[in-house]
Amino acid sequence: METRTGIFAGDDPFAIAQRWLSEAEATEPNDPNAIALSTVDSQGLPNARMVLLKEIEPEAFVFYTNYESQKAQELDVAGKAAFVMHWKSLRRQLRVRGLISREDGPQADAYYASRSLKSRLGAWASRQSQPLSGRGALMAEVAKVTAQKGVNPERPPFWGGYRITPLEIEFWADGEFRLHDRFQWRRADVAAPWAVTRLNP
Repeated sequence: METRTGIFAGDDPFAIAQRWLSEAEATEPNDPNAIALSTVDSQGLPNARMVLLKEIEPEAFVFYTNYESQKAQELDVAGKAAFVMHWKSLRRQLRVRGLISREDGPQADAYYASRSLKSRLGAWASRQSQPLSGRGALMAEVAKVTAQKGVNPERPPFWGGYRITPLEIEFWADGEFRLHDRFQWRRADVAAPWAVTRLNP
């Protein structure tokens, strides 16, 4: 196996991912932490949407959402998900497939508390993925929640984090004539060692 150098160098895929994200934060005009999250419903029909990745941990990737949303229901039932991050400015992407667990404790409380007051109140007001008669109805609900919850609302019981613990991570960089560089990190289970393979473009 060839030695990985340059942007692919390193023995820890989470450290490489964090390094790539940090580099993207300096070059991407908007939301360098945006991921296209893919799930499947109970019939196996795929679904995808953009969400914001909030943390790269030593062994996982974390984002937050409404637990009553369609995405959350699909995550809870399947217990698995995938995402891709694409950084156009760097001409790189990161693909992840893995197992899902909830982050519903002090870490979720701390992240919720770090958000702007309007975002915290919005989390209470939105019945995510449910039909809405109009924007006026949503704003009325925000006003109602604001009056009820005040300036320091607690984290809603229906809102929190999800952790994706990967079984596969792929680092992709654009190459001339579409001869891209791809390195896949793969393991049989979360306790197994990583195997790294260069893939054809």
